[in-house]
Amino acid sequence: MKESDKNIEKFIGEIMAESTLESPSIDFTSKVMSQILAAEKSKIQDYKPLISTPIWIVILGSLISLILYTAFGNESYDSEIGHSYVVNISNLFSEVHFSKNTIYALLIVPLMILIQIRLLKNYYDKKYQL
Repeated sequence: MKESDKNIEKFIGEIMAESTLESPSIDFTSKVMSQILAAEKSKIQDYKPLISTPIWIVILGSLISLILYTAFGNESYDSEIGHSYVVNISNLFSEVHFSKNTIYALLIVPLMILIQIRLLKNYYDKKYQL
């Protein structure tokens, strides 16, 4: 080895012996974690359904009105094919009779389930908010 290389190594050794190890501040970890959490919160997007609630209401209303019109419509048809379908569907439902309690249950239970789903969703959204 050259004499200059030995001098450089000796010099570096002396500097390393004199210097002390640096230690981070007491709240270093909490500062880093708060910055990480802030960065993650900014990346989170709110959930937006593919089909909005008003559109679901329109679809459901259209479906119900189509079923009711098909079952109870008194329109005369020029087409034999359309008339035969309406007669077959009407005949299918003409022999089925429900009690008042069953009709009330069929109307109220789905409505109450939808209300419970909305309430539970709001409850868990508030409980597990970040």
